[in-house]
Amino acid sequence: MTDRKQQILQNCCELIAAEGYVAFTMRAVARASGLKLGALQYHYRTRDALVAALAEFIGTRYRDHFTRFCADRPPDSLGLYALLDFMAEETVTTSLRADRLFPQLWAMAMVEPAMRVAMDGLYEQYLTFIEDWLIQQGASNPRGDALAILSMLEGLTLFVDSGRRWEAHAEATLEAIHAMLHARYGASPGRVR
Repeated sequence: MTDRKQQILQNCCELIAAEGYVAFTMRAVARASGLKLGALQYHYRTRDALVAALAEFIGTRYRDHFTRFCADRPPDSLGLYALLDFMAEETVTTSLRADRLFPQLWAMAMVEPAMRVAMDGLYEQYLTFIEDWLIQQGASNPRGDALAILSMLEGLTLFVDSGRRWEAHAEATLEAIHAMLHARYGASPGRVR
């Protein structure tokens, strides 16, 4: 992918994060990228092509970030608690503005098949990691528990992330999630930083 195409996709993320999914038009993307509509269409002929490229771009960024998370830690430290902190404090948010982007991607996934596939792929990666950890802990319902945990984590984006009504309670909320998991599955290392 060319640098220009990557910049256009980064501009798409910023546009969606700042103005919402409703603002995601070819004209708006062209304007945000400093291009005329025809120049944007040279890179992405149709809106569907742009959405497909955006879905792949976002999916790749998150998969790469998760892979680095796993590679940066010794195998014995790759527990659920480290994943909780990773998901709550993803450094990728500085370039993708996940606190604003993710709720919009949920909306896109409801109507854009390419985005639905990308989001399902991301969730499956996290879900598998959580489920595998739960199996190691002897959970009787690892898939159900993993979905419940993932739901709590995704709720952080809606309720306590940057700029949200209860942002001041973000740390306490994450600590409460840790405590719930500790009560059910055992010793927590505390916040992993």
